[in-house]
Amino acid sequence: MKKNVIMMSAAMALCAAMALSGCSKDTTASDNTENTENTDNTDNTEDNGDMSQSEAEYQAYLDNLATQGTEITQLDMPEKGEEIAVIHTNMGDIKVKFFEKEAPKAVENFKTHAKDGYYDGIIFHRVINNFMIQGGDPTGTGSGGESIYGGAFEDEFSPNLYNFRGALSMANSGMNTNGSQFFIVQCPTVQEGYFDYIDQVVEKYGADKVLYNSQSGTMVKVNYSEEARQLYNENGGTPHLDYVHPVFGQVFDGMDVVDAIAGVATDSNDKPLEDVVIESISFENYEG
Repeated sequence: MKKNVIMMSAAMALCAAMALSGCSKDTTASDNTENTENTDNTDNTEDNGDMSQSEAEYQAYLDNLATQGTEITQLDMPEKGEEIAVIHTNMGDIKVKFFEKEAPKAVENFKTHAKDGYYDGIIFHRVINNFMIQGGDPTGTGSGGESIYGGAFEDEFSPNLYNFRGALSMANSGMNTNGSQFFIVQCPTVQEGYFDYIDQVVEKYGADKVLYNSQSGTMVKVNYSEEARQLYNENGGTPHLDYVHPVFGQVFDGMDVVDAIAGVATDSNDKPLEDVVIESISFENYEG
């Protein structure tokens, strides 16, 4: 079976470690900065006709991730009539659009929880200025919450979605461990040198592969188009979280509220000293 996955070497891991400081502090999963081995065995292929259905589906999934995507519309305003969410907090409102085509399970999970009142009264339990704000845990500890599916659900990654500033993404503890927790990227700039590191990876391995971090059990996105790089540089964000935390929505109004939340005083565990509360989440059709 052909797999467009290779391990990153320890040498490249050192470059990653240098690039993933500052805004790169992860929410619940470990940083994808350490890799132990290079098994460049992607040319060991088998004819697709010999694949089982599950293998073929997995190969199609990898092939999709290995593409650059065709059009980045993530930062566009919603279409007129599109259903949006308004996250009402005690510090103001945050308006979000969703990507149901690219991340249907994550969107359904969030919308169902929100419409059932699951998130009402929940706090943003982890806040890191110049990085992100995290909520969605009814226990307020960072270790609680569950999905609407009765257990963790799988990652949904798309070559057209990125952890740009304002991205609404799933918080998790590793691959396919998504539950109810989410975060909003607040990082205003991309860590200097990050895309230089990506260029080194591409030069060594090529951009037509999906790179796998054997220690953290996460994939590393390397196939950034010039448009994606430009949007990151213009808007900020956390590219090292791409293919680690699935993006399923985007804030299009209320980033001033996100910034205000990110700037509150916190304790040693990044928990706000005074509760920042999601009072409710309402839905409406965007009027333009």
